[in-house]
Formats: sequence, C-alpha cells, structure tokens
Amino acid sequence: MDTTFTGLSAGLAGIQRGLANLNDAAQRIASGDPKDTRPAPLAAALVDALEAKIQAQASANVVRRIDETLGTLIDIRA
Repeated sequence: MDTTFTGLSAGLAGIQRGLANLNDAAQRIASGDPKDTRPAPLAAALVDALEAKIQAQASANVVRRIDETLGTLIDIRA
C-alpha cells in the first residue's frame, strides 16, 4: 500500500508542478512587450506552456492508473 500512496503523491505533485509551470509560462506570455518583434521570448514561453501541459497530463495519467489499480484490487478482495 505504501507504494500506491507514494505513486499517488508523486502523481499529484506532478500535476501541481505542471500547473505552476503553466501559470509561469502564461504570465510570461501575457506580460510580453507587444513592441518586441523578436519571436524568441514568446516562442520559449509557448514551448514551456506546452511542456507544462504534457507534464500535468502525464501526472494525471499516473493518478488515473493508480485509481484504476486500486479499484481492481478492491473488486478482487470483495
């Protein structure tokens, strides 16, 4: 059971990190200088936002798989 809770904690922490990173990237996008015509700062922030989205999705998949596994174990024990 400890492994399950460790995995669940890691999944939830990953979701939180992903959302925090997404928030940071969104702030960088929103606060960009509209007069700055260089694409690099905006592109970097957009890439960071996509990475954060993927991180949150992957962590959510971990939590979902653990939930499914626990459900299966409970069904077997019942």
